[in-house]
Parts: sequence; C-alpha cells; structure tokens
Amino acid sequence: MEPIIIKNLLLQKKSLEEKLSGLLYGFLEKRESKEKAYAYLHRREDGIRVTRYIGEYSDIVAQTVVRDSVVAKDIKKQLRSIQKELDKLGYKDEELDELIARNIAYARRHLGQSVFKLAALEGIATTLVDTERILEGGKVGEINATDANKIINLRRAWEFVLNKFVITIPFSFNIVSEVNRLVEEGFHSLGGKVRSVPVTIGGTGYKPPLPIESVVKEEIAEIVERDCPVEDKAICLMLYLMKRQIFIDGNKRSAVIAANHLFISYGLGLISIPAELTDHFKLLLVAHYEGRGQEDIINFIKEYCITRL
Repeated sequence: MEPIIIKNLLLQKKSLEEKLSGLLYGFLEKRESKEKAYAYLHRREDGIRVTRYIGEYSDIVAQTVVRDSVVAKDIKKQLRSIQKELDKLGYKDEELDELIARNIAYARRHLGQSVFKLAALEGIATTLVDTERILEGGKVGEINATDANKIINLRRAWEFVLNKFVITIPFSFNIVSEVNRLVEEGFHSLGGKVRSVPVTIGGTGYKPPLPIESVVKEEIAEIVERDCPVEDKAICLMLYLMKRQIFIDGNKRSAVIAANHLFISYGLGLISIPAELTDHFKLLLVAHYEGRGQEDIINFIKEYCITRL
C-alpha cells in the first residue's frame, strides 16, 4: 500500500510545483525610467534570493502579484505537508540511474522539437523557430493566443514527465491523467478526467465507446505488465490511448507524452511523430481505429518515430 501512497503524494507534489512555477509572487519592485515603469519580483528559491523581470509595471500586474502571493503561500503550505508525509513513509530522493538521467537531459535539450512535433500532430500551423520563441516567452504575430497557449501547455506536460520524481514512478493511469490535465489546462475544466460524453473522430466511422475508469486502469496495467520489450509496451500504450479516447480532448498529444514516460524511465530514448510525416501517420491511425493495419502502424513507429540513445 505504501508505494501507491508515495506515488500519489509525488504526483500531488509535482502538480503543486507546476502551479507554483506559473504564479507571480514575491516582493514587487517598481523601477521607473523616463516615461515607463518596469516590474521586478524578488523572492527566495531553495534559500537563494532571485530577481525576475516580469515586464512593464501596471495596476493589473500589482494586483496579480498580490493575489498570486496568497495562492503561493497556500501551495507552499501544502508542499510542506506532503514532504512531512513522505518523510514519515521513509521516502528518500535517490539519484537517478545514469542512463535515465542522460535520457532526461537529452529530452530537455530537444524539448522545443518535441513540442513542435506535437503541435503539428494537433494541426497547429507553426514552425520550429516560432515554437521555440513561444516557449522562451516571446511573441509570434502569426500565432493566435489559443495556439500559443496549447504550445505552452505541451511544454508544461513534458516538464511534468521529465521531473525526476515523476519519471521514477511506475506508469499508471494517474500519469496520463495528469498529463492530459496539463495539456488541456485553460481549455477544458474536465481535463484529466475520464470523459462521460460521446466523441467522434474525423476521417473515420469509428466511435470509441464510453470509457469506464476502473476498466481503463486495468487495461493500462495489463499493457505495462506484459512480458515483452518495453519499447513494444510504450508503442502499444500510445496506440491504446489514442484509440480509446479516454479524455474529452487532447488524447493524441497526451498519448505521445505518456508513452515517453515509459520510454524515458528505461533510458530508451524518445518517441515522437515527425512533423513532415504527420499526415501519413494519421492515415495509419485511422486504419488502427478501424481494426486494420496494426502491424503497419507499429512498423512505421519503430522505423520513423523513435530516437534511441
């Protein structure tokens, strides 16, 4: 029972840390220069004082900092409580296996490319350069706010999976649920929750049945526990999540990121759909939905979609 409790606590911890990282909190300093005023935030992170420039000063910025500082205080309180529980359960933050650590470092270096490929899978018209610019906090005139937010959400979901606390947790429904919540944050209030309404898929007559959470958890566990190479498990998991359509939206994006949790946790590299092959992959995926060409799509993924370390 304790491993399950620890796993859930670590997931809660990572989720809270993600929320905290997105807040504007701390001591707000207003620096004036001629006709403009600029806002800087001062706070301590891991005992070190850091200063962060957040843009031009305004009343809205000041109000946001006040509000977020209250929220941050509550989140920090929750994090301390979780850490106390982890200490009681004897959890120790151990160093990662060298191969896994190297895989995480590789994934971080190529995070922009991974997000760009997922954006292409979603049908977002962007370039690798523009995607990386958005991820760095820049603005791109050709990209609308909705697509820009989807790109930022993809980065947050990737960062969740690449966290060393999360990557050491055995894969389960909880992982993909949190990934989907992050992917859909700001778009669907039911992100991360098993859908309770029918959905349709363009280009096919296949209609995924309504998922039952207990059954989904059992089916995911069956895939993860199969006696076969981890690479095959990850591919099967990704295709299962895409076809099952567990969530109201974001299933393909969530499936790819979730499959990478399994991939990276064994130091196998990365799995992603090349942007230039997205249309062909979708054709194979339709066949997969309709119960045809299972071997074709698996072979395609193994040949074109895997980067091995």
